[in-house]
Amino acid sequence: MKRLTMETLVGLFVVAGIVALAYLSIRLGKLEVVGERGYTVLAEFDSVAGLKNGAVVEIAGVEVGRVREIDLKNYRAVVAMSIDPGVKLQDDAIVSIRTKGLIGEKYVRITPGGSDALIRPGGKLRDTEDPIDIEQLIANYIFGKL
Repeated sequence: MKRLTMETLVGLFVVAGIVALAYLSIRLGKLEVVGERGYTVLAEFDSVAGLKNGAVVEIAGVEVGRVREIDLKNYRAVVAMSIDPGVKLQDDAIVSIRTKGLIGEKYVRITPGGSDALIRPGGKLRDTEDPIDIEQLIANYIFGKL
């Protein structure tokens, strides 16, 4: 009887540990468990140079979404972003790819526009700025092409 009780307690402890690890993984990894949050908007770039799925989308330094998917269409990168439902984007908003710090991770920055027309779910933001290619800038400086 005592052995059965000890085994049961150990089993419950192990299950509780697994549940705690799963919870921490989801919270710290910022994983989406069920479905997608918000609505999807698209933007096309000549280059996304290091941007990855799951990268942060920010407006004024505040996270408003995530990069959901990056595809290639007609030799241009098409970035699909999930935007929080409470955030409304103007159709003339500017989308740019930036780097956190000097060599940090890439993220998408959206600068709101001044238009009254809002982008619809699945719509495309047309004003984009490609990321700055540090390697190309250094090469141009070294070889005197500036």
